[in-house]
Formats: sequence, C-alpha cells, structure tokens
Amino acid sequence: MATEEAERQGASRVSALHLKLGPLSGVVKEALQFSYDVACRDTLLEGSQLIIEEVPIVIHCATCQTDAFIESIQSFRCPRCGELSHEIKQGRDLQVVALELEGIEEFAT
Repeated sequence: MATEEAERQGASRVSALHLKLGPLSGVVKEALQFSYDVACRDTLLEGSQLIIEEVPIVIHCATCQTDAFIESIQSFRCPRCGELSHEIKQGRDLQVVALELEGIEEFAT
C-alpha cells in the first residue's frame, strides 16, 4: 500500500513510514521491525525508517459508561469498577498514518 501511494504521488523514494500498532493487532512489534528491511528490499521503501506508535488498549465499560485504558491483555476489566468489558474501542490498530516521501516534483499550474 505504501509503495502504491508513493508511486501515485510521483515520489522517487519513501524515507519513513509511520504506523500505529495496537497490542491486539495480531502483529508482534519486534517481528515487524526485524522483517521490515527485508520486505522493503527493491521497492521505493528500501532504506526507509519504520516509525511505530504503540496504541494502548481502550475498553468501554457499560456499567460506568466510560472509556478506560487497560494495562494488560490478561484482563478486560474496568479499572474503575472491576466489571468485565466486551467492547474494545482501541488496540486492534495496524494502520499506516503517514509516509515521508522524497523526490516529488511540483508542477506549476
């Protein structure tokens, strides 16, 4: 997706890819970092920096009617009242939020 967007923008390369990553995304941060350079080889992303913003888990408590951060994926209980929550508001994220592109020529109109 990043390569396609860089090509669409007419970039000669991507210098950085910014990503939001939640603990419930199914992606292990360290594995992603380890494999990033190999995955980028021979693409516009080769040599680019991977910048990961870790997103915490946020649940919605039906009892308190509030959203709350939880510390561990071991317990989805409201830190305020202790009630178990089944509604996850944030934490499944695996989202490209920005690309830093180089070599884009600006056209005069």
